[in-house]
Amino acid sequence: MSSDLAISIRGISKSFLIYHEKPHRTTMTDALLSKLREVNAGAETFWALQDVSFDVPRGEALAIVGRNGAGKSTLLKILSRIMTPTRGEIDIEGRVGSLLEVGTGFHPELTGRENIFLNGAILGMRRQEIRRQFDSIVEFAEISKFLDTPVKRYSSGMYVRLAFAVAAHLSPDVLIVDEVLAVGDAKFQRKCLDKMREVATRDGRVVLFVSHNMGALGQICSRGILIDEGRVVNDAPIQEIVQGYLASGSGGAGEAILAEDVERQRQVKPAFFHRASLLSEGGMPVSEVPAREGFSVKMVYEVPQPISRLEISVRVTTAEGNPVFTALQSDALQEVFLNEQRGLFEAEAKFPALLLMPGEYALTLRAQLSGSQVYDQHDNVLPFTVTENGTSFAPYGNDHRYFGVVLHRADWVRRELDGPEVP
Repeated sequence: MSSDLAISIRGISKSFLIYHEKPHRTTMTDALLSKLREVNAGAETFWALQDVSFDVPRGEALAIVGRNGAGKSTLLKILSRIMTPTRGEIDIEGRVGSLLEVGTGFHPELTGRENIFLNGAILGMRRQEIRRQFDSIVEFAEISKFLDTPVKRYSSGMYVRLAFAVAAHLSPDVLIVDEVLAVGDAKFQRKCLDKMREVATRDGRVVLFVSHNMGALGQICSRGILIDEGRVVNDAPIQEIVQGYLASGSGGAGEAILAEDVERQRQVKPAFFHRASLLSEGGMPVSEVPAREGFSVKMVYEVPQPISRLEISVRVTTAEGNPVFTALQSDALQEVFLNEQRGLFEAEAKFPALLLMPGEYALTLRAQLSGSQVYDQHDNVLPFTVTENGTSFAPYGNDHRYFGVVLHRADWVRRELDGPEVP
């Protein structure tokens, strides 16, 4: 591998067996025999990754983009040495620090303090090296009060704060971060993004970042890789990758499944989304909305245990990830919040006609403790296009964005003034 490369991947493929019949096993011998029969009869080979190849030079922040199930997490687990590839070769120079899901690499019975030293040891660091970074980790994670509490008693936000602080501060040469940063409060998310930007520009380190937040990817990464059905379909500058991902309608035509592992979500999140739909005036899932017609966003969310001060929001963003506006189910301005009992709920936010300029948009859905911790967040889901169908801006063509992105209908008053005669 060239000395200026941190990662070199050649022909990586990963397969799994999918069993269509539940095997009946009683003894070890029965299990082995059953396994042989399943390979030949009751099992199907599924290729999560197929012939993936790319290089990452030192000092680069690389975005890995794709819809749910495209193979992103499988690739990161292989790079983190959690999985081994079925075939192909990987060369990685230096230590790898990874944050793939809440609690990865932590022992639940150990305290926060003990887990910091455990993670450092896993990374191959000496105790003296860990001690040098210890105070910075605790300060960054904001958990000093609970440092000697077993992490099994941490909230999901505390887990993520400590896990990211450990991964980012223990001098990894390659930092791998999955969508897990969607958990936690907005202030901490911004702090994490700043830290990843710092890591990526310091001493030739590498950041691999997976997120559905296209705005965050654009802030940190200069290059992206788009994965679909386990294959690399594009390797290009980040703006080209973002535009291609949103234009492809990833997430489905007006519908998105947001909870892939419901049982896991119930364990770690006080509230989470199951699915969402973008609906036309007639109530049909759509990915295109005429400018002169209204639309709505319907969400199904679950509250595993009774919760107070819950805030459900829909944020509309441009294709570049810039926020346009946010609609809250609760009314934070008047301090009116949702106090939900345990259960499954449906909410629908309705938006009027003549609201958005023609163009490309996407939605961000968030469930959070009002003004504080984010329980569940999905960025850039349900990408949609507002199409021109007879607005006053139609004559301007593609130049209509000069006027902004919101079609505001002000109440105009016109009156003639008394004065000198106009010559």
